[in-house]
Amino acid sequence: MRKFLKNFIILSTLFIAFFVITAYSYATNISQGLSEDIFRLHILANSDSDEDQNLKLKVRDHILEYMKTLTIDTSDKQAVIEQAKHHTSDFQKIAENVIHENGYDYPVTIEIGNFYFPTKHYGNISLPAGNYDALRIKIGQAEGQNWWCSLFPPLCFVSISSGVIDEEGEQYLKENLSDEEFAIVSSSSSELEFKFKIIEMLNQNNS
Repeated sequence: MRKFLKNFIILSTLFIAFFVITAYSYATNISQGLSEDIFRLHILANSDSDEDQNLKLKVRDHILEYMKTLTIDTSDKQAVIEQAKHHTSDFQKIAENVIHENGYDYPVTIEIGNFYFPTKHYGNISLPAGNYDALRIKIGQAEGQNWWCSLFPPLCFVSISSGVIDEEGEQYLKENLSDEEFAIVSSSSSELEFKFKIIEMLNQNNS
């Protein structure tokens, strides 16, 4: 009996260790893949007041209108990033003009880099917590609720008002993400939701 219990404990320990290692490897691979494939736009409002939140959305609209002219013929993430880097001063001016036109004098900070994001939901699409390349625009104290979308794949230009990714947006994702990555971000089954939670949990622990 003792030998059986000893063997059971050893096998259980090995199984748990195997599960943890496999889950960590899976989460790492998916997270790296999403980080490599996605370039996000992230706008942080000065505060959570209605006025500051509305101002954030006005800045968003003008930034997206300009960004669309830069990337209309771009089908590569790195090319979109390079365009953003070359036009940071333009983003600065656009945001500052919108802010001043609406009677505020908040400073604007433009950053392009790799940032940690908590889990985010964009209509019927969700991205697990992790590090992503992003164009970040901080308004004033940047202490209010933020707004985000994906500049590549170009979801920022699809159904902004409804907040739901339509067939065109889903096609962009399918073309630019692996099958497993697309399954994760558009997860609806219990199995995929479980995988999503694994990625979320491990990335939060590593942030």
